[in-house]
Amino acid sequence: MPNFLLENENTERLFFRRVSPADFNDWLPFFYNPLSTKYWDGISLNPADACKDQFDKIFERYEMNLGGMNALILKQTGQLVGLCGLLVQHVDSVEVLEIGYSVLPKFWRKGFAFEAAHKCKDFAFQNKLADSLISIIHVDNIPSQKVAIKIGMYLEKTTTYKDNPVHIFRVDHG
Repeated sequence: MPNFLLENENTERLFFRRVSPADFNDWLPFFYNPLSTKYWDGISLNPADACKDQFDKIFERYEMNLGGMNALILKQTGQLVGLCGLLVQHVDSVEVLEIGYSVLPKFWRKGFAFEAAHKCKDFAFQNKLADSLISIIHVDNIPSQKVAIKIGMYLEKTTTYKDNPVHIFRVDHG
């Protein structure tokens, strides 16, 4: 079984590690900013519940070896910057490997999502985890679409995923 986690991987500014229950309070502010979740239906409006739901899914993925988000730690300060990882997903009845990324609002527009997503792409291809990767991005989430394009992805199709209208961005190896 391949290991989809980027534990102990690094970029210029970030260190990747498993998400820990102790990260909950540091990640909670993500759900207090309405822009963080404005594009995705089905997320609890209660920030603590939304955070708990996300953490439950992260730990379930770890247990099931379905990939998962890594905590992105700013090397300079040790702060949690965001979450990023390789996720086994089912889109339109096909199993695919997704690069997922989210960054805390106070770190937006500083290149962290790009840096982390680019590392995930390189890690997946170097370790032959997939011939191509996708990102599932709400049709209205322009900032995330820009990250996908910047790491070399192209818009493959538009579909529905978990009752949300989404663009599927893809990058092929090679």
